Amino acid sequence: MTNFNVIARNLMAGTAMMALAACGADDIASPGTGGNVTINNTTVTPPPPPPPPPPSTVTPASGCPTIADPQGLTDSGTITGPTGTWRVCTLPARINASITLPKLTGLLYRLGGRVDVGTDQGPSSTNNVVTLSIEPGVTIFGGTGVSWLHVNRGNRINAVGTATRPIIFTSRDNVLGLNNENSSGQWGGVVLSGRAPITDCAAPAAAPGTIACERQVEGAVDPALYGGANSADNSGTMKFVQIRYSGFVLSGSSELQALTTGGTGSGTVLENIQSANSSDDGAEFFGGSVNLKRFISVGAEDDNLDTDVGLKANFQYVIAVQRTGFGDSMIEADSDNAVDGNIPRQNTKLANFTFVQRNNVSNQTAILLRGGTDYTMANGVVVAPTATNCLRISRAQTASATVDATIDEAGAPVFRSVVMQCSANPFGDSFIPNTTTITVSAAQVSTIFGSGANNNNSAFTASLSNVYVNGANETAVTAFDAKTLNAYFDTTAYIGAVRNASDTWYEGWTCNTDAASFGTTNTGLCSTLPTY
Repeated sequence: MTNFNVIARNLMAGTAMMALAACGADDIASPGTGGNVTINNTTVTPPPPPPPPPPSTVTPASGCPTIADPQGLTDSGTITGPTGTWRVCTLPARINASITLPKLTGLLYRLGGRVDVGTDQGPSSTNNVVTLSIEPGVTIFGGTGVSWLHVNRGNRINAVGTATRPIIFTSRDNVLGLNNENSSGQWGGVVLSGRAPITDCAAPAAAPGTIACERQVEGAVDPALYGGANSADNSGTMKFVQIRYSGFVLSGSSELQALTTGGTGSGTVLENIQSANSSDDGAEFFGGSVNLKRFISVGAEDDNLDTDVGLKANFQYVIAVQRTGFGDSMIEADSDNAVDGNIPRQNTKLANFTFVQRNNVSNQTAILLRGGTDYTMANGVVVAPTATNCLRISRAQTASATVDATIDEAGAPVFRSVVMQCSANPFGDSFIPNTTTITVSAAQVSTIFGSGANNNNSAFTASLSNVYVNGANETAVTAFDAKTLNAYFDTTAYIGAVRNASDTWYEGWTCNTDAASFGTTNTGLCSTLPTY
């Protein structure tokens, strides 16, 4: 019985299949009178719906915080970029009371144009009126190209980030996610004006280094003066700070740098500062007495360290890396003019530096010392293209070996444990401008550098890893004790800015570009914003 029923069912199924097979693609076959037939169509599982767009990593703060300045902050709505939507709070054009900008999730501070911290207290005052304090993790952006922050004489900045939460100054395009590796010059920069001595006075009859000697911030249209006679003046503190995409032309052909100091004194504290893609210099220091440790300049389109008008400075742990095809010299010290004998004479001391130049520049040199400057370089590594000189010294006053305290002259530039890899002709001639008359010859420069003595080497073969980290060849060079130059310096057992792969002082507070990466635990690419 069981077999008969199975056979009968199979015969019925076969008959139904034959009937269906006789139908064309557009026919509907009749089941006839043999009973009801159920046809199960094959069901195609539809593709899953596309995932919803990822939620913004940042949602805007509900409003702007209250600050002590009576003008307060202006709620400028929101701005949206790849990292989310942010509340925008615009600073007043002039900050007239000491304030603190707190770190609030989903909030950015905006410079609507030039923003002054306090009013100018003049060259001889001793008061300190207004302090702008900025909490770790705060981001401030320039809302327009002509936006810049100016700390006036007699006022201070207290921008102290941390190794994991730096303070970031940047551009509107950076917030919007519009930047790439070659973006630059999108806003002004940060300027500190102080009351320390300078030269090249704006008033022709003024005595250099006195309260009568003042200058205008380069590029500024409205008054922004610096200079005085207090070498210990204090313009505040900046630590763990990034300054990105600066250098907008403010007037004529004059632009700012990421960081500009004018007549700032030794009471000012500058540490752990990164300049990224400045369209001018990485930083420029106009006179005064400046101390700076752990400075990184990457992607600057002019010089990396530019020093002028009687600066007295101590710099230690400096990394400077060019973008391919962009940038001028790694160092430009002072300018060629008729006042290179002014007092105070520039005297800059630089220790533990690594310079990577990738561009053949118009002045054909990685390091240009001129303007009568006194300059000491110790524990350094310089790598430049094969068509570029390592070092040029311009003007007889700069090369002079005379030591004379009465004219503030410390003698010719000094080099200790400096190694350089560049042109087969590492030293260049300097000429009187627009002539063929040599002022300081390559042979003179070679003698001053003294390759083969004092652990200097102008025919070095670099072995750097990760662009700026010492390799075996750098490790083999005997270091100079920089503390003998000034008590500000640390004594190190190595040359260069970064001893080895275990030396990670640059991690955490920096951002990365194609030109140089500073680790994986920092704020990420300079072209995006952190979301903490």
